[in-house]
This record gives sequence, C-alpha cells and structure tokens, in this order.
Amino acid sequence: MQAKKRYLLVSVGAGLLFLVYLWGLQIGEFQQQPYQYHQFPQYPQYHQYHQQEYQYYYHQSQDVYQPQPLPQRSPSRPPRHWPESTELLEPYLEGGEQEEDSPQLHHQHTSPRERRAIRDNIYKNKRCRMETCFDFARCQSGFRVYIYPPQRGDEISETYQKILSSIEESRFHTRDPSRACLFVLAVDTLDRDQLSAQYVQNVRLRIQSLPTWNDGRNHLIFNLYSGTWPDYTEDLGFEVGQAMLAKASADVVNFRPNFDISIPLFSKDHPLKGGGIGYLTLNDAPPSRKYLLVFKGKRYLTGIGSETRNALYHIHNGEDIILLTTCKHGKDWEKHKDSRCDRDNEEYSKFDYQELLHNSSFCLVPRGRRLGSFRFLEALQAACIPVILSNGWELPFSEVIDWRKAAIIGDERLLLQVPSITRSVGHDRILALRQQTQFLWDAYFSSVAKIVLTTLEIIQDRVDSHVSRNRLLWNSLPGGLYALPQYSTDPAQFPFYYAILGKSPSQQFTAVIHTVTPLQSQISPVVKLIIAVAKSKFCAQIVVLWNCDKPLPPRNKWPSTSVPLTVIEGQTKTMSSRFFPHDVILTDAVLSLDEDSVLSTNEVDFAFIVWQSFPERIVGYPARSHYWDSSRSRWGYTSKWTNDYSMVLTGAAFYHRYYHYLFTHYVPASLLTTVDRISNCEDILMNFLVSAVTKQPPIKVTQKKQYKETMMTQGSKASRWADPDHFAQRQTCMNAFSHWLGFMPLVHSQMRLDPVLFRDQVSILRKKYRDIEKL
Repeated sequence: MQAKKRYLLVSVGAGLLFLVYLWGLQIGEFQQQPYQYHQFPQYPQYHQYHQQEYQYYYHQSQDVYQPQPLPQRSPSRPPRHWPESTELLEPYLEGGEQEEDSPQLHHQHTSPRERRAIRDNIYKNKRCRMETCFDFARCQSGFRVYIYPPQRGDEISETYQKILSSIEESRFHTRDPSRACLFVLAVDTLDRDQLSAQYVQNVRLRIQSLPTWNDGRNHLIFNLYSGTWPDYTEDLGFEVGQAMLAKASADVVNFRPNFDISIPLFSKDHPLKGGGIGYLTLNDAPPSRKYLLVFKGKRYLTGIGSETRNALYHIHNGEDIILLTTCKHGKDWEKHKDSRCDRDNEEYSKFDYQELLHNSSFCLVPRGRRLGSFRFLEALQAACIPVILSNGWELPFSEVIDWRKAAIIGDERLLLQVPSITRSVGHDRILALRQQTQFLWDAYFSSVAKIVLTTLEIIQDRVDSHVSRNRLLWNSLPGGLYALPQYSTDPAQFPFYYAILGKSPSQQFTAVIHTVTPLQSQISPVVKLIIAVAKSKFCAQIVVLWNCDKPLPPRNKWPSTSVPLTVIEGQTKTMSSRFFPHDVILTDAVLSLDEDSVLSTNEVDFAFIVWQSFPERIVGYPARSHYWDSSRSRWGYTSKWTNDYSMVLTGAAFYHRYYHYLFTHYVPASLLTTVDRISNCEDILMNFLVSAVTKQPPIKVTQKKQYKETMMTQGSKASRWADPDHFAQRQTCMNAFSHWLGFMPLVHSQMRLDPVLFRDQVSILRKKYRDIEKL
C-alpha cells in the first residue's frame, strides 16, 4: 500500500515537472518572437496600416478631406494616433490583386536564400541614426563636402554628372578630404537595375577600396532606381553600410528616419540649373479648371505595380475625370494584353498629356513599378494638385516639407473614394494647394541643383541642429535654401516673415557709406552726405567703410553729427566688402550709399517710409534696366531714362541687413572674386540676389533726374563711373550672374512711388517732402 502511494506521488511529481518544462519553452518562444499581426485574424490587412504614412480623415471645420499622419514604428518619430475605425472596405480589385503593397509579396519570384540575402543587405544597418552612424567630429571646422576623384574607366551618366557638378559649384564643396564633413562617391550609383545600360559593375569592390570609406560613415550615396524585374526590390547590389542614402522611391519600411533622405524621381532631361517655371500666378482665378482629376500613363498587366493602374477604369467617367492607360509598351505586350487593351489604347491617343495637366485641378500620381513616379514632379510644375496613391512611399524631403499643404495623400485600397474626396475640396483650398505646389516646385524641385542643395542643407541642419531651420522657414517663401539659419533661427529676424508673424521692421536705419577717395576737406561730397543723412529723424547711426588706399583721416577731420559716426577700415578693401555683415549694424534697415551720392534729408526720410512697407525688397533712387539682345544672344544692360526698370542701384538704396549676410555667405567665392578683380558690378549682383529670393522687382522712388549724370561730371577723375570700360564690364557681369543662377531673376517694373501731392499745383506749404521737387 505504501509502495502504491509512493508510485503515485512520483508519477504526479514527474508530470508536474514536465508541464513546467513545456510552459518554460512557450515563454521562451514568446519572448524571442516579435509582435505578430495574426492576433487579429478578422482583419487580414491590418498590418498594412503600418506601411502607409497617411490616411484620409474628415475635417469638420474646413469641410474637406485632409491627410492625417498615421503612427510610425520608429521610436525617433513623434507619436501619432490610430484611425478611429479599422473596418476595411470590400476589395474592388480583380482576383487577388489587392495586396500589392505588402512587402512579403515583393520577393515572390525569388528563392528563400535570395530573399534572405536581399533582406540582410537592406536591413543590416537599419538602426543607423545620426547619433550612432555619423562622426560629428569631422564637421567641427564647418560643413564641407568632398567628392572622390574618378578612377580610370569610370563611366558617369549625364544625370549623375549633374549631381556632382551641383555639389562642386556649391558653397559646401572642398577639394581637401581632411576638411570634409561629408563624402560623395565618384562611382555612379543612380541606376542599380541590373537590366539597365547605366548599371555599373563591381561597385562593392570600388567603394570598399576607398581610403576613407570606413563602412560608409559620413558618406552620402545617391540612387534613383533600385532592384530589377520582376520584383523591383530596394536592393542596390552592394552594402551601403553606415552611409546615408539619398534615394528616390524610398519605402517607409526600409527608410531610416532622420538619416536617409527621400528625393524625387526625376528624368535625365531635368535641367542642371534654373528649370522651367511653374504654370500658376499667385492670384490665378478661377482656381478650378476644366477637368477635376486626370492621369495618363502605362498600365502594367502583370507584376508589381499593376493593381492600382489596372483599376483606374472604375472611376474614369470620360467627362471631368479622365484616367487614361495603355498596355501598349514593351516588346511582348500583345502576348499579355487583356480584353480592355484595345479600347484603352484607342481612348489613350485621343487626349494630349500636357493639355490634361494644365487644365485639371487634380492629377493622380499612382505608383508604377517603383513607389515614385515622374508624374509627381510633372504635376507640381503644372500646378495640378497631386493625388498620391502609393502606399508606403516616403515622400520627397518629408523631413522638412509639409506635403499636406500641397497634395492629397491617398490610399491605394480606397481608390473608389478619390472622386468624392477631390469634389469635397473647396475653391479657396484648391487655390491654396496649387499656390503651394508652385512654391515647392520653384524652391526645391525645378532643377537638379536645387534637389541636391536641399539634400545637403537638410544634412547640415542635422549636423548643426542648434542652428537648424524650423518648418516655417522650409514651407514658406522664399524657402529653406535662401533662409540661412546661421544668421538667425528666429523667423522674425528675416524680412520675409513679417506679415506672417504680424511683425514690422525696426523704426530706424543705419547708413553705410562706401568711401574709396581721400577726404580732401570739409566741402567734400562725402561730408555733405554725412550731414544730410544725420539730420534724418530715422537715422540711428552712420557707418563709413574706408576702402581708400590712403591712410584713415583723424577723427577731427570728420563732421560732428547728432548720431554715432563709426569709421571702419577694410582689411581687404574690395568692392564686395561693402556688403559685409558688420556686427556694428544693429538696425533692420540699411541705407547703402556711394560717397558721391547727392540726397537731401527729405529724400532719405521718404525712401525709408516706403521701405517699411516693402522690407524684403530694395527701395531706392537710381534705377537701371536689362534687356535681351537677340542679335548677340545675350543679356544687355542699359541706363537709359525710361519708365521701365529692373534694378535699383545700391549707391542710394534701402534694404534689409540680412542681405549683407546672404551676399557674403551664399554667393559663390568665384563671383565675389570677379567683382573684386574688376571693382565693378557688386550692385548688380546684389539686385540679382534679392530678385532671385523675392521673385519681385525693386521699388523705385522719386528722385532728381540728374542723380548719377550730374555726379559723373563733378566727381573725381578716379570715379569708376568715368571709366569707359565700366559699362562694358557691367554687360559681361549680367551674363555671368545669370549663368550662375541658371535663369534671369530680374523682374521689370514700371511702378514709381511719389509723395502725396508730388508735382501737384498746390502750395508748397501743404507738402510734407518739399525738397524732393527742387532741382
């Protein structure tokens, strides 16, 4: 009996130990496995919410559909809220095509070993961030970019050469690798499609042999096309290591936030500089166009990217929604054509693509074989609001650009809702969206140079995070490329944001007088000018830049004034130094003057009053103009006295002090060297810069007609205005400056601002600025 009890106790104990062992195994497996989506069997596509960035939601206050950010899995991104409902619509696509955005299906034609190799290559350094995979110590001397010299036998495509040229002509470029913060490969990595003629072999061996490769740390790799038929994965064919990727068609699953940069897909014909202008004026009315929604492009019958485009016929109505596709592409398209091909091809040829673009309010931008599409930039330029259907696409420069202000971010699975969403957008919202497309196109996407410079500026903001731009600077005119945060991180310090912020410039100005001739006596023109300016009630101080070769006169040689008078002797004594951002200049407004300028106190006061209404522009007296000389195929410069002008010379003009900083730190050193060498054209260069930033002409105010003409006769013989080569040099400068920008920024104007009652036949006692009418 005792034996039976002991046997039972041993058996029960053994069973309990076995159960504990099994329970321990289950706990171990549960802890090792990541979060699985099969916990929600009733929602088979629930996991796909993690792979899209935006979802439509209904904004009651604006009565329109707007995109709402969805949560991201990366801990570095700000927390977001889940949609209120996860109920899925019935699939509208034909047999099994509704899961094209699932990453598990991207490799359905490859073997398990190949899939593992691709996954290992893509995800090896997926956790890289600036804090872990970037050496900030290399950037202590400044943000400089070094391009490796090309090796023998390197073949560089035309597009990649544009990228390299943009970097070489930028202010960031250095030829000294020891001073570099960032390195760019000379090996062409743009097209990593193995079936492409542009595919470069042996990239892995080439980059690993670079002396400073260091597993890619502090390197930037550009890529437009990755993967190949039929899966078009994100595999580049080599390990990027800890290098940053500036990549088109970036997938949010593989994208490393705040490390990689998503760039737009652009064609080989995209211009290096300048670029085409947008097709919308700021006040274009009516905001709506002939068509509501258009698309014209290829339809893929099989493979990745075919699902959405194959379903577009469901919402095409042939009236205000024109969605045209053709399957007539590729060598063997007839072998795969379906019952709709012939009908689609016939209707496809009836409409002109450019006519559709420029006459539609919205343009559909569905994914192609890859997530990105040429249609995206084409829609931006045409002021056609992009309706993006590309689940999982990390939009270009999304780190800094708020795309909700310029595009509708859709969901491929909710295609049937697109017509009602676009119809619900009001006219005022359409106009605002279209205007923002034009701003973004011109600021960041119109040329290869702007795309590259935007990429570098974003990286510089990461490196110097304490002086980085905020979202207002990136998403408002004139854009992040012209708002240098090294000047200030406060938008209120820039002249462009006074209206947005409800601010106004300071109520005083600093006069900066450029002096190149000796101070002869108390009757010298510069002495008379100082006395007249000092009498202005708005003058805070006068700064004299002594760029004369003669010794600086003693203090008792200068006139006594009621405002502080500071004389600064230039170290280099060059023409460009007149626009140096001296710390002594504290007011927002700067009155730039040549030493031989003749202005009365009334003229100074009136010009300053006008400038306060236009603080982002140049406001002044002597005006000049430009024209296109068709016989010589070049720009010309004229000083003829007409009602038309495009420049106001800085010999007597007001502008914001920020332009001193922009002139010194933004203009290439080669142009500044040219200006200093010929001692000419610095005023033209300043006009080019300000007009490029504002896209507006300067403001001319009333002045005596003989401003310059008189001074040329009574000035010294050393005056540059008496030099016969002076005019010819200015003609040459016009073309050199337009070549630098890639376009002509100067804008013609016929507006002149006069004082109230100017030239009116009334008593002079009734006029506030009486001296202006005197000859």
